[in-house]
Amino acid sequence: MIGRSGNPTLNDKTFERSGHYTGQSQMTIDGTVNKTIITLVILLGAAFGTWSMYFSGRNAVPFMVGGAIVALLLALIISFVPTTAPFLVPIYAIGEGMLLGGLSARYETLYNGITLQAALLTMGVFIALLVAYKTRLIKATENFKLGVIAATGGIFLVYLLSFILGFFGITIPYLHDNSLIGIGISIVIVIVAALNLVLDFDFIEQGAEQGAPKYMEWYGAFGLVVTLVWLYVEMLRLLAKVFSRD
Repeated sequence: MIGRSGNPTLNDKTFERSGHYTGQSQMTIDGTVNKTIITLVILLGAAFGTWSMYFSGRNAVPFMVGGAIVALLLALIISFVPTTAPFLVPIYAIGEGMLLGGLSARYETLYNGITLQAALLTMGVFIALLVAYKTRLIKATENFKLGVIAATGGIFLVYLLSFILGFFGITIPYLHDNSLIGIGISIVIVIVAALNLVLDFDFIEQGAEQGAPKYMEWYGAFGLVVTLVWLYVEMLRLLAKVFSRD
């Protein structure tokens, strides 16, 4: 039985419907790591483009909006049709990078140095959890998975409700403010986002052990990048709340 992941792009049935492969046609952890690095490089390149555009005084909004739309549409396609991952993940990374670059630039104009701190914290959490997972300090047990999945689903529903209520001028108390409760909520969300990395590690490891096809390396990389982007954005939100109290 393939382990479950709280990441919506990685689920139990993904590998089950892919079949079992061996040799060079089989998914490997090293291959997934390489694809993840490639995806992140593409994403960072696109992010730097909109970042530079923003600080040079040009209008980066159309690129941010366009990137968000492209990333969302491709994420849905990749999630439901994993065989498209090798072709669509690099394009998804460009769209996501365009959005992330503009968003990061906006935060940077408000709080100098915040993006570097958020990036370093995200990388630090990633490395720490990877080491903890590899040394089995953290184990992705069924109860652990169910807890993270439930928490992730709850956060998604709250964000969705907040988005919908926003059209009517209604805000959910504490979710976006810089009060101590608001900061506490952000800390909890950051922790949940980080724990999703553990589920992703476990999911990819199980896929490699059970002989998933080679294209699933791109799919696994896609899932990891989705989680990393979410964690980075939540780090930005948390730091912005803290900095705004000064």
